[in-house]
Amino acid sequence: MVGSAIVRKLKSRGFRNIIVANREELDLTNQTAVDDFFRRERPQYVFLAAARVGGIHANNTRPADFIYDNLMIEANVIHAAHKHGVERLLFLGSSCIYPREAPQPMKESVLLTGPLEPTNEPYAIAKISGIKLCESYNRQHGTDFRSVMPTNLYGPGDNFDLNASHVIPALIRKFHEAKVSGRKEVEVWGSGKPRREFLHVDDMADACLFVMGLDADTWQSHTSPMCSHINIGTGKDITIGELARMISDVVGFEGSIIQDPTKPDGAPRKLLDVSLLDKLGWKAIIGLGEGLEQTYRWFEENRDNIRQ
Repeated sequence: MVGSAIVRKLKSRGFRNIIVANREELDLTNQTAVDDFFRRERPQYVFLAAARVGGIHANNTRPADFIYDNLMIEANVIHAAHKHGVERLLFLGSSCIYPREAPQPMKESVLLTGPLEPTNEPYAIAKISGIKLCESYNRQHGTDFRSVMPTNLYGPGDNFDLNASHVIPALIRKFHEAKVSGRKEVEVWGSGKPRREFLHVDDMADACLFVMGLDADTWQSHTSPMCSHINIGTGKDITIGELARMISDVVGFEGSIIQDPTKPDGAPRKLLDVSLLDKLGWKAIIGLGEGLEQTYRWFEENRDNIRQ
């Protein structure tokens, strides 16, 4: 989802020499394969969007996969970018890097100030490592490697597998299947009380190009060698219960929504402070209602071919 959105945005801006490789062509956990790819292709700029991602269930059941795969991907790509003279790299992290009980909204400076949310700690540690890899290569080798921390993403190309997906695609699929089958109720994990922020993937891609395009002096004047990442989000959040009702309305499901409090909630709130990016001149423009409608249309049009 994320890589496809960045490629769409690059093409819309007139970029033509875009180098991509899918999972079948390049195993990013294989250091030799990554090094050969960089030696052959010689990219000038790199967007490191590749990652193993998933919701609470996936993180809880496959923690070793989440920490190992993400650590290997980051280490291999960032080192190869340095080794082969990449001019600028942008690493995409996640809002889960911040402490579970961080003051809300979460500023970039709260990184490493408290314990992480246990349900996705291995993934969060891997993403923190990616930030520190970029910082360390910048300090030691003078590279220009930057990090952005997007909030929860959704949109066309998402993963709708109920065992691995995030909350929006999972709920879209649940409500759609309930509507089609005529069921009277849909179960939603947790109490419905946690608050989350959601960013459309096309807005995220636009922000990534914006950050990548900042000149070095502007970037360095708004970050520091030990805090070199910027939050990307909308600055607005809603409860999971409110989100479920919005998706139910978008899908056209007319039954009841049942919360299952025996399932984990995750962190009580995750809202990013986006004042730094706002100061630099970027804001999200796709509202949640509009984005959910667009995502559901895409799901309907592509459900025979998407990951389910």
